[in-house]
Amino acid sequence: MIEILSNAEMGEADRLTIAGGVAGLTLMENAGRAVAQAVSGQSSSGRVVVLAGPGNNGGDGFVAARLLAEQGYAVTVLLAAALDQLKGDAAAAAKAWDRGVAPAQPDRLVGADIIIDALFGAGLDRPVSGSAQAMIEAVNAQAASVVAVDLPSGINGSTGAVMGTAIKAERTVTFFRKKPGHLLMPGRAYCGKVSVAPIGIPATVLERIRPLTLENIPELWRTKFPVPQTQSHKYDRGHVVVVSGPSWSTGAGRLAARGALRAGAGLVTIASPREALAVNAAANLAIMVRPVDGAVELGRFLADPRLNALAIGPGLGVSDATCELVLAALSGERAVVLDADAITSFAKSPQRLATAIEARSERSTILTPHEGEFSRYFHALDPDTKVGSKLERVRRAAGLIGAVVLLKGPDTVVAEPGGRASIAANAPAFLATAGAGDVLTGITAGLLAQGMPAFEAASAAVWLHGEAATAFGIGLIAEDLPEQLPGVYRAFFG
Repeated sequence: MIEILSNAEMGEADRLTIAGGVAGLTLMENAGRAVAQAVSGQSSSGRVVVLAGPGNNGGDGFVAARLLAEQGYAVTVLLAAALDQLKGDAAAAAKAWDRGVAPAQPDRLVGADIIIDALFGAGLDRPVSGSAQAMIEAVNAQAASVVAVDLPSGINGSTGAVMGTAIKAERTVTFFRKKPGHLLMPGRAYCGKVSVAPIGIPATVLERIRPLTLENIPELWRTKFPVPQTQSHKYDRGHVVVVSGPSWSTGAGRLAARGALRAGAGLVTIASPREALAVNAAANLAIMVRPVDGAVELGRFLADPRLNALAIGPGLGVSDATCELVLAALSGERAVVLDADAITSFAKSPQRLATAIEARSERSTILTPHEGEFSRYFHALDPDTKVGSKLERVRRAAGLIGAVVLLKGPDTVVAEPGGRASIAANAPAFLATAGAGDVLTGITAGLLAQGMPAFEAASAAVWLHGEAATAFGIGLIAEDLPEQLPGVYRAFFG
């Protein structure tokens, strides 16, 4: 299940399902049952405290309470509202719970083995305050295991933002499809293990909703992934050019080149300034090196149509000369990945880069900034890219620039101009190391060289990058990442 639904889209899924003849109370019963099963799956006994809010999330909590009590658990329901405030299905679920409720007060959590957080759902859109804030802080102060219903209370389901304060759950049970807040930081850090439960919403509603946000897992891009064929040769697998910086900063380009080669590109060449030629040549075996100085020479070198993908930016330096190299790279037919200094160099003249990319709208172009590079360039291009969640900002940037934008981080987002976007959740903490982004640039170029469409290539590169880091583990440095790709590929193709 790769689709990710915003709060509005999830509401529409509920509406379409109910309009199709499934009772809302049936959906609530199924949701509460999934939560109860999650609790019983991790503990066969203990004192369970259900913290219920006034909405449907609270109704799910009442159903879970009833089912767990029927299984012999000692269950207490703490209600953060008056019973007569409950409406509709939530009121019906509360009526079916015949063991009474207590007011939601922090001291009533003491002694709980398991806390079910059914206070707020994914639709929370205002900061938590007052008694609700006190309850959330009290939950976090307990040693009990916390199971969140839909999303930990205090997390915005559409943005992943903490709305003042939020519950830190050990496990989250959500329904039908994940929400952006399950994957975007900091929300993801509060969710613990996330499971998605079917509750009776048919997958056919997605045909009406047509969600554009997707989880970055192989299901998203597997059918577009280049699989080596017995009869193919190296030229069938593409030829990547990586533009190197000067002699004192060649490492970034070499990391990108190695990433491209390990990603499966048939040939990789470093276009090196002559003064860095000896350094680059001595440090590479399977990767070729060619002398190329300045934008004019780069343009001549790239006249060879077999050079079908290019990565530029790592280690180049922020300068007018870098701008000229980038414009030369964008002038041809090949796929281009712009990273680091290739983006930042245009911060003072952002429209110049945007115009060059617009002129090649039918060709694959991917920008791979981190947050600093993103802000320096895109905030100059349009201040509106400062506003909203990471998902919203990257979508806006992709539409503005007319290219795929990959904004790196623990929750890397990839977006294309049409609005389709992927969110990755497989990057381990130790991937935050110098040069890791350069390797990602190379992997992306390597997949483009083999014919992957830009959005799928960028998304696949992000996932492979995260898996490679996980395969190595703690102590990872950037040089380790390309060498982990063969093992990741073996598992992927297996």
